[in-house]
Amino acid sequence: MAARSPKDPATPSFWRDAALPFIEVREVKDGRKVCYARHTHESFSIGAITGGRSGYLNGNGWERVGARMVVVINPGDVHACNPIDHEPWSYRMFYVDTGWLTDLQHALGFRESLGFQAFSTRATSDARLYAGLNQLYATLTDDHADHLKKECAAVDYFADAQQILNPAPSVAKEGNRKLAYVADYIRANCTQSLKLKEICAAGNLSESYLIRAFKERYGMTPHTYQVNCRIEYCKAQLKRRRPIADVAVEAGFADQAHLQRVFKQFVAATPGQYRG
Repeated sequence: MAARSPKDPATPSFWRDAALPFIEVREVKDGRKVCYARHTHESFSIGAITGGRSGYLNGNGWERVGARMVVVINPGDVHACNPIDHEPWSYRMFYVDTGWLTDLQHALGFRESLGFQAFSTRATSDARLYAGLNQLYATLTDDHADHLKKECAAVDYFADAQQILNPAPSVAKEGNRKLAYVADYIRANCTQSLKLKEICAAGNLSESYLIRAFKERYGMTPHTYQVNCRIEYCKAQLKRRRPIADVAVEAGFADQAHLQRVFKQFVAATPGQYRG
């Protein structure tokens, strides 16, 4: 679908196309009232700040980012972008399927035995990345451009971006593998009512170690991580235009009102706005 242009500039618009399921775009023209809790995505995210400035949290680092800058968010990075002292700011954020981007990395020469190679850059003023991202937005949201043109534009941009953004080295640790098992278990069972003992058993970890290490690794508690996964589940269902009340109950929320509160906290939009 084409990006909607809501009358209220503070209302986010979303672009997505069933023929290009690996990418989704969000645009906000006035971000003064758009506030996020710390959250993560399973997808890779990259965004262009098109006006003003905001506070940008990524992991343990916080900085001010402004117009003509690009923010880079690896899958699983805990992050948030929020207004500074009610100053106006605007942005376009692209969410890219990690598997699709990993395949692209392999095509560019990375060993196929490697998974997704994260980027060390978190924010940059690189003019090529900024201009290219806005051009990609123009192509994707052009109702007259065919799917082949849009897909080629996406491949071209992210192949170019890969050459600009150096991948960070990947260091495998036994503890991180166990925590990854736990994260996988939570994600796979996020709609269920999980118990801490069950979560610990998934990684063969003690409760005290799990809480401390999981928060250090993922930037949130296992419970918050589960809620985040539930929101990701809801987003996938809402893309299919399913009834919000049904999605809320399936995802493990008490009711639609409960989902509404949590969804807005994590996505800075209501379920109805996201579904379109």
